Amino acid sequence: MKIAVVGGTGLIGTRLVATLEDQGHDVVVASRATGVNSYTGERLAEALAGVETVVDVSNSGYLDEAGARDFFYGSTLNLLTFGAAAGVAHHVALSVVGTDRLAASEGGYFAAKLAQEKLIAASSLPYSIVHATQFFEFITSIADAATSAGVVAVARALIQPMAADDVAAAVARVAVGAPIGGMVEFAGPEQFRLDDLVRRGIRSDPREVVADPLARYFGARLGERELLPSASATLTSTRLTDWLSAP
Repeated sequence: MKIAVVGGTGLIGTRLVATLEDQGHDVVVASRATGVNSYTGERLAEALAGVETVVDVSNSGYLDEAGARDFFYGSTLNLLTFGAAAGVAHHVALSVVGTDRLAASEGGYFAAKLAQEKLIAASSLPYSIVHATQFFEFITSIADAATSAGVVAVARALIQPMAADDVAAAVARVAVGAPIGGMVEFAGPEQFRLDDLVRRGIRSDPREVVADPLARYFGARLGERELLPSASATLTSTRLTDWLSAP
């Protein structure tokens, strides 16, 4: 199967490309690093020629709603338009568990992601949307965003994170299957309080980690369960201790 991975040189994209190639698929790596720009459309038609499935794991560099919405809308509209012209039979997009809840309560980046999902659902292309929980690899970024005067203050919300390798495997599974015509969720096998997760994730860091009920999560005020998947989510296998001990 010929598959284009948009954002194929990023954290998830590189893993996804390797997984699909190991399975014997013909993979087109589409990113600005390879000269393909989904936002401007540069070399997009060339990248999608003969492609059966497009997998979009790209992300916005903007966390504010206006910047993120501009990127996701422009990029996704191009992918859908160029994809339809190229005869793409399956459009897959990676998104975030809790997007609909956080978009309704907080707006911001999550509202932009929800708008992206709605654009895909309203298109003529068969599609699948993959919701994943936060990645272990972003624990340090969570800490950095929540740090002030050497203290990491994070919400005492629940979270069920997963390894980036497991995210890539989940997206690959969906990409090679039939279009779902909706959303499917994946999550890690364990729940944590956010402060405990960050504390364990940066265990060799001198910063103090504290739970703060007023703390925000990349600009969003979290309810206790807003980051958790539904009971129907597929759970992956990698535990935090496994990830922390990996070379």
